[in-house]
Amino acid sequence: MSQKNVLVLNSPHEKIKQYLEQHYQVIYVNDLAGLTEQLAQIGASIQIVISSAYVGLKKEWIDLMPNLEVVCNFGVGYDSTDIQALKARGIPFSNTPEVLNDAVADTAMALLLALVRQVCQADTFVRNGLWEKGSFTLTPNVSGKKVGIVGLGSIGKVIAKRLSGFDCEIAYHNRRQRDDVDFVYKASVIELAQWSDFLIIATVGGPDTRHLINHDVLVALGREGYLINIARGSVIDQEALIQALQNNTIAGAGLDVFDNEPFVPESLKQLKNVVLMPHVGSGSIEARDQMAQLVIDNLENFYQKGDVITKVV
Repeated sequence: MSQKNVLVLNSPHEKIKQYLEQHYQVIYVNDLAGLTEQLAQIGASIQIVISSAYVGLKKEWIDLMPNLEVVCNFGVGYDSTDIQALKARGIPFSNTPEVLNDAVADTAMALLLALVRQVCQADTFVRNGLWEKGSFTLTPNVSGKKVGIVGLGSIGKVIAKRLSGFDCEIAYHNRRQRDDVDFVYKASVIELAQWSDFLIIATVGGPDTRHLINHDVLVALGREGYLINIARGSVIDQEALIQALQNNTIAGAGLDVFDNEPFVPESLKQLKNVVLMPHVGSGSIEARDQMAQLVIDNLENFYQKGDVITKVV
């Protein structure tokens, strides 16, 4: 076991780093741009890859590792990984679901409250001494509103639980209607947007959901509607969103994810009706610690029992 070589494609959590260095030969990759060339030299020696939802694992990299045995992903999303290439070779791939649900749901609520109640603007108002000259603007309630959730998976369900504490009416859109919830199901995203005061995006990324939230959906959400995205930047047509915000087609947006992270368009940064976060939805101390432990548990289970615990393929 100590002879296994691990390729680490992300900046690992300290718990993962310590575990790997105690049990394996570890190769850290700091320059992804040169990884293909590097793998052409060392790829045959790699048995394990530790990646992340952000970095992923491309087919060209997979092809250069003929002795690859297992891939463990730090994060729940895997739209940046070529799952079919792994599946074709019978290489198990694990992610870290469930343990980050609370943190991401908390982030969705933080964005919603900060956006609708203008928390960031109110903070600036006080710091700039403007309170001494007059009152801050009135804002809408969050409580009692209609909230549409696009993607009522494990994270979406936890968000819905949070919203129930605000006496919100909840509806959702999935590819298929769930039979284990009482929330109203809407057959299309446009229908959901038309119904909603707030639209929260919690669906998976990837080609199937690319630009699911487009100009038509934003128009349906309307001038008093607010959009929250804690899913993937690709789910929203970012240019259409910027135009909708500039033209007051919608009231505002709270975003934790973007198209070309970490690069955020200047036109988006300049808008006053947005709250922006640097993709830290799961970035709580507790969530990241649990994610790290799950990566370790998956790796240990694979070599002790023959398979990963949270298996995607």
